[in-house]
Amino acid sequence: MRRTLAALALIASAGFALVAGWTWLQARNDSSVAYATARDAALAAGRAEIATLSTLDAGHPDAALRGWLDASTGPLHDELGRQGATKATTSARADVTDAAVSELDDRSGTAKLIATVQVRLTPAGGATTTDRKRLEAALERTDDGWKLKALSAVPVAAS
Repeated sequence: MRRTLAALALIASAGFALVAGWTWLQARNDSSVAYATARDAALAAGRAEIATLSTLDAGHPDAALRGWLDASTGPLHDELGRQGATKATTSARADVTDAAVSELDDRSGTAKLIATVQVRLTPAGGATTTDRKRLEAALERTDDGWKLKALSAVPVAAS
């Protein structure tokens, strides 16, 4: 009886391993896994880059500009480069509180992202205030990863 139970357990284990291995191979070659990986990469990069473009240390505007240029590509990058670093009297510290990929074209390497951002504004010698924004970003996959190519505010509709 013991041998029979052991043999059945061995057969069941081997069958489970075979099915699990087959399932893993199928999932590994599944295009939806690659798509999900690209979506997650675009989301992570978009979150980080939106926070970077929404942050400014008034004491170090050149460092902020370098960060903005590193986070951007295309027309947005060109516009930021033309504007250069400006002397600001208010610092801004942004945190992306939520974000989602609304469109992804993995073949062309483009994505759109929507995000909510909390920005803490600190004027020189003043009290910190908090502002909340809704933003839409267009991203493009570059050799250095996903970069923002457009960023715009989404108006809040009156209810």
